[in-house]
Amino acid sequence: MALLLLAAWSGLGLHLAHLHLSPDNDQQERVRRMHLYEEQILVGRGRIFDRNERLMALDLPVKDIWVDPVVILSNGHARAASEHLARILKLPKAQVYDRINRPGRRYEPIARRAREEVAADVMRLRIPGVHVSGLTTRFYPHDQLGCHVLGYSNHEGQGSAGIEQRWDSLLRGRPGYRQSERDGTKREIMTRRSIEIAPQEGADIYLTLDENIQFFTEKALDAAMTNFNPSAAWAIVESVRTGEILAMASRPAYDLNQFNKTTADTRLNRAVGINYEPGSVFKVGVVAAALNEGLIATNQLFDCENGMWYYAGRPLRDFHPYGILDVTGILRKSSNIGAAKIAILLGEERLYRYLKNFGLGTPTGLEVPGEEPGLLHPVRRWSNLSITRIAMGHEVAVTAMQMLNVLCCLGNDGFLMQPYLVSKVVDKNGVTLQENKPRAVARPVSERTAILMRKMLTEVTLTGGTGTRAAIPGYLVAGKTGTAEKIVDGRYSKTENVSSFVGMFPADKPEIGIIVVLDNPHPLRTGGVTAGPVFAEIAAPIARYMDIPSMDAEDWVYYEPTPAEAP
Repeated sequence: MALLLLAAWSGLGLHLAHLHLSPDNDQQERVRRMHLYEEQILVGRGRIFDRNERLMALDLPVKDIWVDPVVILSNGHARAASEHLARILKLPKAQVYDRINRPGRRYEPIARRAREEVAADVMRLRIPGVHVSGLTTRFYPHDQLGCHVLGYSNHEGQGSAGIEQRWDSLLRGRPGYRQSERDGTKREIMTRRSIEIAPQEGADIYLTLDENIQFFTEKALDAAMTNFNPSAAWAIVESVRTGEILAMASRPAYDLNQFNKTTADTRLNRAVGINYEPGSVFKVGVVAAALNEGLIATNQLFDCENGMWYYAGRPLRDFHPYGILDVTGILRKSSNIGAAKIAILLGEERLYRYLKNFGLGTPTGLEVPGEEPGLLHPVRRWSNLSITRIAMGHEVAVTAMQMLNVLCCLGNDGFLMQPYLVSKVVDKNGVTLQENKPRAVARPVSERTAILMRKMLTEVTLTGGTGTRAAIPGYLVAGKTGTAEKIVDGRYSKTENVSSFVGMFPADKPEIGIIVVLDNPHPLRTGGVTAGPVFAEIAAPIARYMDIPSMDAEDWVYYEPTPAEAP
């Protein structure tokens, strides 16, 4: 027996010596990995604020609650644990028991992203095999307010739409890392810590959006969806002088806290992600170009052919028949024929150049994903009819952001501003990483042209104009209506259209520009009677909120028809 014991211990000793002294690198690496302790130190995403530092997105601490079925089943506590957990988590008892009653499993989730107070109640049960893990989740305090601008961060912490996606690299920050050794109970040996990289928290983003103006805009769109029954609607509010976007909204909308319960179509930011034929609002750019070239005057008369005019052998019609109109009247009445004759005076090359200078046909560069460039074909692709059709907003496509920027250019004395949504990005130490300031990108027309255009566009919302329902008591509004037939199966539809109104106020010195677009409203269809009232519903509370001075009663100007326009 002594010899046998001696042989056994000698064998163990030789094997131990072999393990320690032999050059078996694979075995040594295996031992090293068994003792290696690695930990990724996660950080929360940066916050998102509006222009007044109101929180619009932040990370909140939550808990994952999970069980170890092997431990619970071995103790015979499966049914008791199921009953207690179901009561606290407000889950069906059978569902919880099904998770626990899984022999051989070491991890089964019971509740994800539970509130901290709920997790605390679970831990007070002190049930062996029930565990809680801490993590953070993205939270949007106002649910769907600003949803298409903010976007969302998915359950893996990845920005997946809007600002969250475009600025993900700065919002997400950089996780830390820790490497050490662990003992036999798998706890870290603090004295053996070899690598520790501190995490870098995500930066905060301050938007140009105003939470209150965003609310006014979305409330008006919700009413429009009820009153005019469009399939979709969208609107933008812009600061005329700076290019700051104060509000941007689309309908349908969705709850950012339940992004996974919606569809891609609902998540689409239509304000920048939809190309559409603008219709008569496009006449603003055509008339401004001809006026800037000195080819027309505001009181110059054009024969609008009583509503029917043939050009290149094809008819061009007005919605209502008009005879002689001056340029102001062409805008006021929205005459297609008058706009086409002005475009012909301008010529194809000059018209194309001005439209490009207004930023059409290229993305504006707004800091959100999915912006469309619009559509403006080069002159070589125009037909002999194109110049007359482009003048009335057909054969071209724009985004609402592009069209609003054109009008704001006229409100800003001819300076085309770079629109922007992000005011600044600030890290956790208060260091500004990036800051945007108002920046002019072009000057398509002169100050004189811009002033004349504002005066003419004011007539659109006064008596006799197509946009009287966009008027705001106490203010002069300069704007333009648009009603464009949609292309269905390759032909212009007589039953489906896009209606819009784009305007700015106060007209003499504009501060706010707004565009409203309704996709296929019914039974009312034209921009003046559908999008116009929505404009007013947005603009009126903004005027009060921003304390924009109104006109005195004696300053009001009322339009009286000239003899040529009288019935």
